[in-house]
Amino acid sequence: MQEHRRYCSQLLVLLVLFIISLYVVPILGKNGNGLIEVDVGVILDADDQMVGKVSQTCISMALEDFYALNQNHNTTRIVLHKRDSKGDVVEAASAAIDLLKNVQVQAILGPQRSSQAEFVIDIGNKTQVPIISQATSPSLSPTDNPYFIRGAQNGSSQVESLTAVVQAFGWREVVLIYEDTDYGRGVVPFLTDSFQGISTQIKHRSVLSLSASDDHILEELYKLMTMQTRVFVVHMLPFLASRFFTKVKQAEMMNKGYVWIITDGLTSLLDYMDPTIINSMQGVIGVKPYVPKSSKLENFKVRWRKRFRQENPNVDIFEMNVFGLWAYDSATALAMAVGRSGIGVSKFKKPVAKENLTDLAAIGISEMGPRLLQSLQNIEFNGLSGKFHLLNGHLRPLSFEIVNVIGKGDREVGFWTQKYGISKNLSFSSSKNYSTNKDDLGAIIWPGESNVVPKGWELPTGEPKLRVGVPVKGGFMEFVSVERDSQTNAVIATGFCIDVFKEVMDHYLPYAVPYEFLPFETPDGESAGSYDDLVYQISLGNYDAVVGDVTIVSNRSRFVDFTLPYTESGVAMVVPFEDDDRKNAWIFMKPLNMDLWLTTGVFFVFTGFMVWAFEHRVNEEFRGPPSKQVGMIFWFSFSTLVFAHKEKLISNLSRFVIIVWVFVVLVLTSSYTASLTSMLTVQKLKPSVTNISDLILSKEYVGYQQGSFVKGLLKNKTFDTSKLKDYGTFEQYDEALSNGSKNGGVAAIIDELPYIRLFLSNPKYCAKYTMVGPFYKTAGFGFAFPKGSSLVPDISRAVLNVTEQNVMTRIEKGWLGEGATCAEQDGARVTSDSLTLDSFKGLFIVAVVASFSALILFLSIFLYENWDTFTSNDSSIREKLIAMAKTFDEEKDNSSYASKRKLPIGEGMAVPATATTDCPQSPATSDSQLAEWIFSPDEGLSTIETSTPIHETIEIVEINEER
Repeated sequence: MQEHRRYCSQLLVLLVLFIISLYVVPILGKNGNGLIEVDVGVILDADDQMVGKVSQTCISMALEDFYALNQNHNTTRIVLHKRDSKGDVVEAASAAIDLLKNVQVQAILGPQRSSQAEFVIDIGNKTQVPIISQATSPSLSPTDNPYFIRGAQNGSSQVESLTAVVQAFGWREVVLIYEDTDYGRGVVPFLTDSFQGISTQIKHRSVLSLSASDDHILEELYKLMTMQTRVFVVHMLPFLASRFFTKVKQAEMMNKGYVWIITDGLTSLLDYMDPTIINSMQGVIGVKPYVPKSSKLENFKVRWRKRFRQENPNVDIFEMNVFGLWAYDSATALAMAVGRSGIGVSKFKKPVAKENLTDLAAIGISEMGPRLLQSLQNIEFNGLSGKFHLLNGHLRPLSFEIVNVIGKGDREVGFWTQKYGISKNLSFSSSKNYSTNKDDLGAIIWPGESNVVPKGWELPTGEPKLRVGVPVKGGFMEFVSVERDSQTNAVIATGFCIDVFKEVMDHYLPYAVPYEFLPFETPDGESAGSYDDLVYQISLGNYDAVVGDVTIVSNRSRFVDFTLPYTESGVAMVVPFEDDDRKNAWIFMKPLNMDLWLTTGVFFVFTGFMVWAFEHRVNEEFRGPPSKQVGMIFWFSFSTLVFAHKEKLISNLSRFVIIVWVFVVLVLTSSYTASLTSMLTVQKLKPSVTNISDLILSKEYVGYQQGSFVKGLLKNKTFDTSKLKDYGTFEQYDEALSNGSKNGGVAAIIDELPYIRLFLSNPKYCAKYTMVGPFYKTAGFGFAFPKGSSLVPDISRAVLNVTEQNVMTRIEKGWLGEGATCAEQDGARVTSDSLTLDSFKGLFIVAVVASFSALILFLSIFLYENWDTFTSNDSSIREKLIAMAKTFDEEKDNSSYASKRKLPIGEGMAVPATATTDCPQSPATSDSQLAEWIFSPDEGLSTIETSTPIHETIEIVEINEER
């Protein structure tokens, strides 16, 4: 039994040792020192001195630096297995298969060419081995290739910086030149979309093969010279760019007026190019990824130069580039990911044995690849190239440096960042917004050693001209006129509209558009139709544009696209001045309108009635027969108009009403006098027609301009077509308006504002006619182009620039004059001179309130005095009302009031008649007052009684009683 147990124990120990030998010993690695060796492949072009050799040294130094700094914390170590791609796609693919099949690498660094990387990435996807490459072509996407890690900035990330440069200088057309490779073609769609976003057209694409001959390059350049665009964006690597720019210099296209912009793939490698090539690129602008300066970077460059000389003694170039820095940081990122993932010796899962398996199919799938990929996905650290952040398989872009090729290399002129746009430095204030202002760039020396910003276009040498149709008309030549040269028969177009178009096309459009004017005429030189017919010719393909006094209206916009208007809008009418009011026999009625006359008359009667109601019971002058009382109502109220009333008022209520009413009358008479005086002394020129509706109702004849859209407008306004007449000149306008509608002319001319203002600017016409309106809004004059024309946005912007500048004022003064300066136009008013009821509503409301307040108080007192009669139960309501009416009509006993007013003879104002002869009259007593004392109230204006002193005294006492 014990032997059996001993045998089992030995067997168990052997089994454990066997398991350890299978799993633990291989993990320890070949050297047996406890470190796990992870095999990583490197595929680079050993003959590429600019990228391949530089990157190879950087990768080796990256791993050495990483493990030197982390030797106490790492149990894994990357072992590099280098392969030469020899600049060939097939060689790169073969190298990848060899590394995966024979070495079983867990990751591959490289290749760096986009065409080679595409095949290697496909292999990595099939075997689930991460491929970390500096290939920048946007066509290689980590989204479509999950095992592709781009250890460089995406080529599309530079597009916004290139667009910002073009936008800053306002260039509206560019020519794109790129190499016919995956690298060259990959960025084109992104450039196209980005330029389209700022309304910049890619006018032409020039694609050059890597094997293109010098003659072919020159031929392509000469073709570009025949175009108008002078802004060229070049996207190619140094191999082709070196030959290309040599030919650009030879073709004299690196002179003043040209703009050359290069992308980051070339800008980043300028230091490796021959000085003769750099000399042919003077004035070129480029963008490249910005690498922040640091002491760590400078120390590395010193060590790298020494190492690079040792490894490449036959190479004369010892400059670091951004691709080498990315290779260094990529290797560092891979070493960090390997350490974090905790992977061991990886094996490939072999496929089930099948016959005729290819080498690629026989490799299998990496067991550790997915874990390593996950560790690489979002790794982040501060590397030599700046902040190295792999986000979703891409190196996150930060900022770009804008440089100018001057002298032996490039010079920094600014920066671009995604948040702030263009700036001179990378120090931003919190208030800074995104900017594409060219002033935020440093001084740039352009091709031809010019410091003047090129406009980006020149007159083309072979492009067909824009066919511009212009109207032919017999009048209104100030707007557009077409003549032919007697010798050459060339079309000569002049006028306000033509000058505006020339100014827009020749000076404000950001590129050149050659054009020629073609008149819209019949073989005998007459107009070929209306303006609608002219505009429709564009949709028929007979014209490329129409220029003239063409109004933007909705029915025309169905066939063409209009630019923004360059004139004011609106339709108005011209009418004669009506005759002078001073010749009117009834002019005295005009100061007040009919409503005010009627209201004033009603208030006169109303006020007279109110005074009678308050006075007829207590005042003898308001009593008598009914005819006398009615007459007194009218007489008293209307006499207040000229303050001629002599009747004395006894009731305080009537005095209150008269005080308010006299104030109203004072304001009315003053206003009436002022208005009538103005009518009689100042000549008022008023239009004969003030409303277009009056023309429709009166069925007067109306004129309009020949060929104008106004005819259709008048039809829509329900004008009788038989009452419409067309005219072609200002002279015809004058004759028709002078004759009038009843004498073969018209009552009004309806036209657009520019024509009317020009018509009235003539002193001969402005003294006779005036403008009424505008009563209809239009968009103004515009230039017409075919539907969807790319010229419309640019010309519209140019029109805005012209209209906002003094140049438009200069053109208007040159053709349309300064405008009307007639005094008659200044005196013309469409509104009536008559005073209206609205101006005096407040006064009448005050008078009504005062009168009714007095009436309410009067009725309250009357009812109080006759309350016994009103509340008596001995009679019916009808009898009560009759009794109250009789009481109201009876004269009130006013003896107590009169007795209070009597004064002793010696103390009052009564004096013996003899006093008038014996004593001198007091200076304070006027003749009128003295006469008033001795007038008899019943006799009116009576003679003075001197024979009977007693009668005189009695008369005086009676007057005192009345007061």
